[in-house]
Amino acid sequence: PSLHRSDTPLIYKAVPSWFVRVEHMVEKLLENNAQCYWVPDFVREKRFGNWLKDARDWAVSRNRYWGTPIPLWVSEDLEEVVCVGSIAELEELSGVKVTDLHRESIDHIAIPSRCGRGLLHRVPEVFDCWFESGSMPYAQVHYPFENKKELEDAFPADFIAEGIDQTRGWFYTLLVLSTALFGRPPFKNVIVNGLVLASDGQKMSKRKKNYPDPMAIVNSYGADALRLYLINSPVVRAENLRFKEEGVRDILKDVFLPWYNAYRFLVQNVQILQHKDEGREFLYNENTVKESNNIMDKWILSFTQSLIQFFKAEMAAYRLYTVVPRLVKFVDILTNWYVRMNRRRLKGEDGTEDCIMALETLFSVLFSMCRLMAPYTPFITELMYQNLKTLIDPASVQEKNTESIHYLMLPQVREDLIDKKIESAVSCLQSVIELGRVIRDRKTIPVKYPLKEVVVIHQDPAALENIRSLEKYVLEELNVRHVTLSTDKDKYGVRLRAEPDHMVLGKRLKGAFKLVMAAIKELKSEQLEEFQETGTIVVEGHELHGEDLRLMYTFDQVAGASTQFEAHSDAQVLVLLDVTPDQSMVDEGVAREVINRIQKLRKKRNLVPTDEITVYYRSHPEGDYLDTVIKEHMDFIFSTIKAALKPYPVPTSKEVLIQETTQLKGSELEITLVRGGLCQCVGPACAYVNLKVCVNGTEQDGVLLLENPKGDNTLNFTGLVDAVSCIFGLKNSKLTVFNGKKELINKTDLLSLSGKTLHVTTGSAPTLISSPDALLCQYINLQLVNAKPQECQKGMVGTLLMENPVGQNGLTYQGLLHETAKVFGLRSRRLKLFLDEAQT
Repeated sequence: PSLHRSDTPLIYKAVPSWFVRVEHMVEKLLENNAQCYWVPDFVREKRFGNWLKDARDWAVSRNRYWGTPIPLWVSEDLEEVVCVGSIAELEELSGVKVTDLHRESIDHIAIPSRCGRGLLHRVPEVFDCWFESGSMPYAQVHYPFENKKELEDAFPADFIAEGIDQTRGWFYTLLVLSTALFGRPPFKNVIVNGLVLASDGQKMSKRKKNYPDPMAIVNSYGADALRLYLINSPVVRAENLRFKEEGVRDILKDVFLPWYNAYRFLVQNVQILQHKDEGREFLYNENTVKESNNIMDKWILSFTQSLIQFFKAEMAAYRLYTVVPRLVKFVDILTNWYVRMNRRRLKGEDGTEDCIMALETLFSVLFSMCRLMAPYTPFITELMYQNLKTLIDPASVQEKNTESIHYLMLPQVREDLIDKKIESAVSCLQSVIELGRVIRDRKTIPVKYPLKEVVVIHQDPAALENIRSLEKYVLEELNVRHVTLSTDKDKYGVRLRAEPDHMVLGKRLKGAFKLVMAAIKELKSEQLEEFQETGTIVVEGHELHGEDLRLMYTFDQVAGASTQFEAHSDAQVLVLLDVTPDQSMVDEGVAREVINRIQKLRKKRNLVPTDEITVYYRSHPEGDYLDTVIKEHMDFIFSTIKAALKPYPVPTSKEVLIQETTQLKGSELEITLVRGGLCQCVGPACAYVNLKVCVNGTEQDGVLLLENPKGDNTLNFTGLVDAVSCIFGLKNSKLTVFNGKKELINKTDLLSLSGKTLHVTTGSAPTLISSPDALLCQYINLQLVNAKPQECQKGMVGTLLMENPVGQNGLTYQGLLHETAKVFGLRSRRLKLFLDEAQT
């Protein structure tokens, strides 16, 4: 052996010692150990239990100067031994006043022998320091000299926690002393953690400097990232961890950044909502929030409540090692599934009401997540909470003190929101999407490039119905044109085949490998399907497991399926993806690549969605394939990036934000972002209502502008009814207008209804069907520039409907000029129309 601090060689030396008897109470120790709840439980039965079974008498003395003196006074021949139990007893026996119990203050004190053996002197040894640690429950309350009731009320302890090495240290001495003194265990619950080692597997050592500076880690990645890395590691399962800085960095990258981005995305879209709809205040109230009909909202709310339920049950059982991984996984579920698949709704692209519903759902989930994570990541949750609490309706808050998230109680489980059927349906959807992504990766086909078809094969018709109800998400996430559902894989000629792992099996089977390899290649699809379920198969007398075989799908010679489809599956579902190329889809994929480059430039320049920009591009050589694709997909690119896209040159008057040149499809693509958009509004510039008209059995849709230009020519209720009569040719009908089930009256503030859908009848309230709030008619926005003030009315921005009712009265170019002139009170022959303020 050697001294661990200096590597100095040591030799074992037998010395006389004082012992506490232990071997006689082994059975009692095991009995008391069984009464304790250990986490993980294997420590109780194995590591600690085995140590107790072989327990030996405990040598409690140490031959050193510093330590607690053993209170034994002995005669020279050791025949007479007096164990002193208190200061008062020592003073009584020795006749000496005692003020200090350290060695230097009591070693000189002698006690007269009662047996005529002269003076008794204290033994030179001091206590093993673990004897003191094991005495902690009693020493801390000065038992038995005082506080007897205090000890009785708090003993055994409810909870303790220490490292796995304490099975031979603190845990052991606590149990030995409490069993010897009281016959009881010293604690009820105990969490055992593993040891944090250096990256090379050795103990961390100041002398070796084999670990990074902890403060440097905290300063680089944050204390929260370090905390989460440690409590999401094998350490909480009583296993050792080789500390790696890369692990802390990955927690920051894979957990904190996506989580923070979801929070930021929520805040940004709340701000956009309030900016677009002035006067609307977003305040979350759990008690009054409407129930969403959107299946993804229902799913994430159910999933969140299931998480809270799981969290409470597992934390009550002290199982950190199951709780934290589930919380970390939930961040991925929230960001890569819910937020990703609901971005359009959260941005308000599917209507204001649906946007509010999605934002309230995301807020609810993030707020619950922050409260669950607060004990583990106190700093980032506090940061998020201080901003989120400004969006909470004070009337819905139960806690008296809401200054900090750490003053709030954990969320209660709302079992009414838990729907296991929806959770199962979305789980099946996730499997299909993930399998499809694996196929795309295998064939190196990016998701940006659309494909014709995905075939989903499942033996359970109910599972296929679940996928059918979520079909639009499969279409979007896998970027395919069509989804086919089937229970018949034979129709597509799909077969399993196996290939042996030559390195693994060859090393294990040696001479028998060739025979087994030949037999593996002859295995039937049915046998391999059974192997998929059980994980084992016997081939030529040898039992093989999952790591021994690689399973692959092949196709029979059925209508070209082998060249058309690529297959992948898990234990439940089989996915076939049509990977045959199609030029129109390839072109769309290239357009998506262009969109991706633009969005990355936005991010690089730290632009947010509310920053208005115009995008200029140049493809070199001009007129090549890339240039053609961009021109053909101009509308698609515009609708995605929500900014105008124009070819070079960039006007010199524009403020350039960022410029970059990249290579794409063999061409040079130059992109420049400039400040300011072609139109200073998102959506219609003027307030509007959609109209659903049902008169005399005839149904028509249209739009009514409540002002035009913006801020001028505002309609009142009478004007609204007259305008509806004119647009739909109903001048001789008595019309009734409804907002939902509520009939509008003369005093109604029409501007407050902007973006709503109104129903018009000649009788009672209609049967309502949910309607989109997006403007039903095609339209353009108008911005008046370089006009003389006296030549125009109050407004400088207006909206022009290109049809009204829907599909009727489409405008010609001359009609466009005429109607534009009417909006601004100008003469149409003097008007010129441009796509931007630069008049290009």
